[in-house]
Amino acid sequence: MTDHKRLFVGARVSVPTANALSGVVETLARRARDAGFDIRWVAPVSYHVTLAFLGNTRIDAIAAVHDALEVATVATAPIKFRTTRVGAFPSVENPRVVWAGVEDGGELTALANRIAGGISRLGYGDRKPFHAHVTLGRVKDTPPKLASIREVVLPLAEQMFGDTRIDAISLFESETKSSGSVYREIHRVTFKTGPNAAPESAKRQTSELQVGAREAAVETEIETDDGWPRGHIPN
Repeated sequence: MTDHKRLFVGARVSVPTANALSGVVETLARRARDAGFDIRWVAPVSYHVTLAFLGNTRIDAIAAVHDALEVATVATAPIKFRTTRVGAFPSVENPRVVWAGVEDGGELTALANRIAGGISRLGYGDRKPFHAHVTLGRVKDTPPKLASIREVVLPLAEQMFGDTRIDAISLFESETKSSGSVYREIHRVTFKTGPNAAPESAKRQTSELQVGAREAAVETEIETDDGWPRGHIPN
């Protein structure tokens, strides 16, 4: 039995947004096949925005991570963001990830920064800038003649897919299976407002817990769960 889990913090997109993205992915998949690209598409139920990536995390450190998320969400009002545009990382000429962009008005970024501050004190997380996106597919192979995916995504590049309103975030475990990654929710952390918002579990986040989490941390991977290298800026 493993003593660690591969974790990330995220927020799922709304059902209407996931349905809209799924419809566009069907078109993208046909165009990609015609162009000779081999792409593993993400299942619509897994569409999400990653707010923080922890990577391999020891089971005995998860309680401290959960407490850090409780603290990070105190006094956080519900957040609304829009999923729009389609692109590829690192470029349409050399694609590895097909993504949909996210316009958040700054609220998601502020939340991600608070989360990063909390988990960094436990020895986790990426200190690079946060750039919200929804991963739609991972490019497994390109045609023998290096091809641009520009013509695949260009007709759909400026579409708007819908709004999502969140009043909670989730700590997910990522399990790699032959069919792709499967995400299982471990903890759901609801936003809390008001003068007495901080829960007891957050208040007990002592230096002793923080030290224990640091000692339990396993070095995280260079690549995030989305297949999105740390700190990359979408283009």
